[in-house]
Amino acid sequence: MTARMPSDALGRRILCGAEYATVRYVGSVPPTAGVWLGVEWDDPQRGKHDGTYEGTQYFKCRHPRGGSFIRPSKANFGVDFLTALQGRYGLNDEQDIQHGAENAFVFGKKTVEFIGLDSVAEQQRQARLNQLVDISVRECAVSHAGQKEEISRTCANIRHINLSKNLISSWETVTAIASQVQNLETLNISENKMKFPHTSTSVSRVFSKLSVLALNQTEITWTEVLLCAPEWPVLEELYLTSNNITVLERPDNVLQTLKVLDLSDNQLLDGNQLHLIAHLPRLEQLILRNTGISSIHFPDAGFGYKTKMFPSLKHLAVQDNKISQWSSVNELDKLPSLRSLQCHNNPFMDTEKNPETLRQLIIAKISQLEVLNKSEILPAERRGAELDYRKIFGNDWLAAGGNWNPEKNKPSEEFLAAHPRYLFLCLKYGAPEEGELKGQQPLTLKNQLLTLTIKCPEKPERKPVEKKLPESMTVQRVKGLLYRLLKIPGSELKLSYKSSKLEGKEVELDNDLKPLQFYSIENGDCVLVRW
Repeated sequence: MTARMPSDALGRRILCGAEYATVRYVGSVPPTAGVWLGVEWDDPQRGKHDGTYEGTQYFKCRHPRGGSFIRPSKANFGVDFLTALQGRYGLNDEQDIQHGAENAFVFGKKTVEFIGLDSVAEQQRQARLNQLVDISVRECAVSHAGQKEEISRTCANIRHINLSKNLISSWETVTAIASQVQNLETLNISENKMKFPHTSTSVSRVFSKLSVLALNQTEITWTEVLLCAPEWPVLEELYLTSNNITVLERPDNVLQTLKVLDLSDNQLLDGNQLHLIAHLPRLEQLILRNTGISSIHFPDAGFGYKTKMFPSLKHLAVQDNKISQWSSVNELDKLPSLRSLQCHNNPFMDTEKNPETLRQLIIAKISQLEVLNKSEILPAERRGAELDYRKIFGNDWLAAGGNWNPEKNKPSEEFLAAHPRYLFLCLKYGAPEEGELKGQQPLTLKNQLLTLTIKCPEKPERKPVEKKLPESMTVQRVKGLLYRLLKIPGSELKLSYKSSKLEGKEVELDNDLKPLQFYSIENGDCVLVRW
């Protein structure tokens, strides 16, 4: 649809075919006649120049070839909210006209009209609109609210609105629509490049019941978030991905009810920006995927103590970042409520090539973690990880001043900084015995990986699986791995192995706490699983 050019065309969002753009100039472009629109395309590949034509700059673009001139007749300035709603849900006037034509019937040569059916159809349409609770008008070219009170008269029961990827140009338009939806709880206005208030505004009750708000790809800044936030007194979830947010400010007396905050795909200046939002009292989930952070540090607490920052944080996502040091993983143990962590694709994970060993290290370092990278940590897996960690770094502990005699056990500050939970693990399980540490080699040596075939001899429908496992892996942890593969509890599994060197003899793996190397398992051996 092509709408008539509005008087406030400058700064408005438009569609031209399937392409989105913002009007940056309205006027003449000599030597041609008539009015032109200078537009900046969302996709700069669509443009021809930067707003300069034959030496005259008519407008500016972020991209050197992001702009073009088009005639107003080519621009779609959008429709009002209710028109889009009726079109999306098949409740527009064209259908009513069709109903009206069906209300006339021919008897012989006479046309008889059934008076009143038009009004019945209108009543049915109104009733259907009033029943709508959860609506989506995504990509419906919505640009304005329409006539005052029209939405509230027509759709009184709406609670959830998806307004993403439309032609909304300003926060004022959002407010004008929301002001007519008394019980609005969820609002998604992502992918609308719009203007937000730059100064404090009077607090209204328009968003008094709003609990979920998505502002992804809207070009909002954190300062603008805080200026709008007084209007969101009960907001619990806020999504702000891909907004070029680089710096944060401390929220004073706003966002205090927030439970979920998503800042993904914003390149934050550094990890210290997180300290500015660390005192949101109810924040339970923080999503920081691809934010460019390279370290995490809670300076208010020493190792072995809990930080006062992020007091309620249970779920943290920091995948696809630049975290390079294991010290940042140590810091996460200071979070008092952390239960779930996602940390894929960070440089620190490249220091250990075996994914099982990598998982084991993270589990041992963060005491309260229950879910790692969306996989549940079973009690047996945690026990195995902590026992192995205590043994793996036992020689380092001794070299740093550790001792089996408690009175002489004084490892260096450097060791304790690298392994802040080590002494606690020794208290929990006992210090590693001297025999356990003999021949202990660095974790990353390739000769520690065993290539084993895993078979279920009593379940021929299950195909054999080949796995690479560290020879230091305990039988208990192998059972934890098999639980994820087979969905059979480890307590029900019985393991044994066959080796070509043993001429068909089967050796039972009968001690859950022993490592694979205890049983002299070698490359190419076959582990048999029964239950």
